[in-house]
Amino acid sequence: TVEKKIKQIFPVDSFFCLDEVESIYIFADNEIIEYDGELAADTLVEFLYDVIEDPVEIIGNDRELKGFHNMDEVIRLVGYFKSEKSSHFTEYKDAAEEFHPFVKFYATFDPKIAKKLKLKINEVDFYEPFMDEPVPIPGKPYIESEIVEFIEQHDRPTLRKLEPYNMYEIWEDDIDGEHIVAFAEEDDPDGFEFLEILKEVARDNTENPNLSIIWIDPDNFPLLVPYWEKTFRIDLSSPQIGVVDVEDADSVWMEMDDDDDMPTADELEKWIEDVLSGKIDPDNDDDDDDDDDDDDDDDDDDDDDDDDDDDDDDDDDDDDDDDDDDDDDDDDDDDDDDE
Repeated sequence: TVEKKIKQIFPVDSFFCLDEVESIYIFADNEIIEYDGELAADTLVEFLYDVIEDPVEIIGNDRELKGFHNMDEVIRLVGYFKSEKSSHFTEYKDAAEEFHPFVKFYATFDPKIAKKLKLKINEVDFYEPFMDEPVPIPGKPYIESEIVEFIEQHDRPTLRKLEPYNMYEIWEDDIDGEHIVAFAEEDDPDGFEFLEILKEVARDNTENPNLSIIWIDPDNFPLLVPYWEKTFRIDLSSPQIGVVDVEDADSVWMEMDDDDDMPTADELEKWIEDVLSGKIDPDNDDDDDDDDDDDDDDDDDDDDDDDDDDDDDDDDDDDDDDDDDDDDDDDDDDDDDDE
């Protein structure tokens, strides 16, 4: 039967963790991977290609090393081991399978490459997105659980990019029900300049556990741009940064100057500090919206009163006209009687 064939392919116990309706789960090498991204065929296919790749990519030459450094938009780990048969590499690879394909794992067995990466034998460095310097994982050599624990403690970067394959996962990972969101097109001159300022602020504040900024490149989500512009009441043809309430989409956006100058790193950092302190809060902005609604209601009431007054005047005029008509009729009757 079909059920028997399914049980032969997938362990029965694995189905107990499939707890989200309308979710896509991928079974690969005894791992269950939940796809929490855009429901588009091209995005899903690209994600599946990533899944079937080896969880650890080996860096064996300078060209591959350059490719590693260019992957600065994602969380990366790189380790130096004696060989693929090393027990320490096996522990590292087992940890990689736990996070594949969302976290990128790299390794090298070449002493020259390791020297360029400033790695010692059996050492692993953790690279946060957009950061210049890595963080060495303490306590080498490691077992799998130690690597997993370190990643779980550092899996919310200071600045992270929203991608089609992880958009829902990142959006659900909010801080106290809010997100700091930055829109910037990387290929646009203003967007690129703003993004560089954003990276500078993130690097200066990477030790702050309460700061996590989501960068969205509108070019990656063309169908969502009209929705975002309408919901947040912003123009995405230029860079924007704001704080968004994840439940009701209320938001407050940093006021940009009308000229072409982007905010300085200090100005941006000051605005972010006001957000983190609660001085700038989408919930507080609700009060202003309510006041506006009250004003609109008052205006509507005034208009209704004016309409009522006009109706009363019209009714009075109609009554007067009716009385005049009645008087005329009475006069005509009197004239007939006289005749």
